[in-house]
Amino acid sequence: MAETSPTGASTGTSTGAPAEDLPDGVATAELFASGKASAVELLDEAIARADRVNPEINAIIGRLDDSARRAAERLDAARDAGEAGSSLAGVPFLTKDLTCTTEGQPYHAGNAALKEAGHTASSTAHLAVMFAELGLVNFGRTNTPEFGLTITTEPLAYGPTANPWNTGHSTGGSSGGSAGAVAGGIVPIAHANDGGGSIRVPAANCGLFGLKPNRGRVSLGPDSGDGWSGFTVDGVVSRSVRDSARVLDGISSPWPGDPYWAPPPSGTFESAAGREPRTLRVGLCAHSEWGPVDPECSQAVEDAGWLLESLGHQVDYSAPDELFHEDFFEHFRTIVSACNVAMLAGFEAAVGRPMARVDTEGDTWALMEIGRKVTGAQYVSAVEWCHAWTRRLAEWWGDHDVLVSPIMAEPPPRLGELRNPETGRGRLNDLLQFTAQWNVAGQPAMSVPLHWTAGGLPVGVQFVGPHASEEMLLSLAGQLELAAPWAGRTPPVWAGTG
Repeated sequence: MAETSPTGASTGTSTGAPAEDLPDGVATAELFASGKASAVELLDEAIARADRVNPEINAIIGRLDDSARRAAERLDAARDAGEAGSSLAGVPFLTKDLTCTTEGQPYHAGNAALKEAGHTASSTAHLAVMFAELGLVNFGRTNTPEFGLTITTEPLAYGPTANPWNTGHSTGGSSGGSAGAVAGGIVPIAHANDGGGSIRVPAANCGLFGLKPNRGRVSLGPDSGDGWSGFTVDGVVSRSVRDSARVLDGISSPWPGDPYWAPPPSGTFESAAGREPRTLRVGLCAHSEWGPVDPECSQAVEDAGWLLESLGHQVDYSAPDELFHEDFFEHFRTIVSACNVAMLAGFEAAVGRPMARVDTEGDTWALMEIGRKVTGAQYVSAVEWCHAWTRRLAEWWGDHDVLVSPIMAEPPPRLGELRNPETGRGRLNDLLQFTAQWNVAGQPAMSVPLHWTAGGLPVGVQFVGPHASEEMLLSLAGQLELAAPWAGRTPPVWAGTG
């Protein structure tokens, strides 16, 4: 660490109600289990919050009130009959309109053509089954950019999701609808997934906790084995660390036929989140070789370093030599573009006709054009390059336990910046410098809300661990949550309980 004293993170200003008026998911489940609230009552309160806030932020794009009420009634009946409930029974929940499908329910993935065709899911994802087994009551689908392909949630099919901290700014993507709903106080937890930063970026933009689990930790079945050649993984965004940990305990069981899965934890993820971490060797990376980093984002990392030192961890300035390899995005793009051509072909079969240029947004079609030119040999070569690069990257963890960096190179951008047809792609490159590497490497990484700008916008800090190190990261996150609590911060657009 530098010898200068820390400046401390800017707190910004909150005009909403205190966060205590909406308990986290664990506390909500305790209300249900104790009989202090029924699942139907909890659902009705969440629906009322959605009705108040969603018109302003556009986080939820499809409601499932009827099926949710039936699920809540079943939970109430089971509890009243003396049956033990699941660990998050009765907690209102939302699922992102990307991959986490339920057979027969609308599924559009941010695409206008699928929306216009009234497309519905043909299968139920293993993840949806596990969410239901946890007792989560899903009453809606959240907004996502088209096919989850960018880091701002502004699809033409459903319009932009506005950031509750400042509605002129982006929630991030691709899990921006879920992050907006949690940040705005509609639900305590919502589904998210991550193929290049799509859990961590929205969490960072919205002042939430977001953990991208290790590759293979969460089943992608039955329709996928390893999305984007193993880059994608599912999880949630939440306000509390323990909520994310409890969900991960419930969704990390391997399913028969999964091509691989991560090593099981030594205990539960929730217990890990509640215990002190050992002394960790931490490397700070506040800057990028790929481009400039906004001083707010660099300062967030510096301040995190000072906080970690005050907690007894060993901190220095260090990062893997391979982190900003000049060829990284060429190979990442080759794999993602080819995988998305195959994905689009699957949707063509579902809607019964070829999908043309008019059926997708311009950036999506441009990516498909790249993918259509990728040969089988080029695809395999790109995968092998990523495997070799990952092995070189992993060598750094021989001397360190955690890497700390920004999530994005700038605070949350204004809505429209990344959608500008002339400058949007360049702005995307400006921002996305720190997250996609960990999708390729498959290592767990989390966004922790430790910094706010003077104008009140959240700036998340990324913590990356070695392979299958979610327990260590959750222990560290729990320690940070106690040392620099964020739960009391609420944005100007806040539902509360009303």
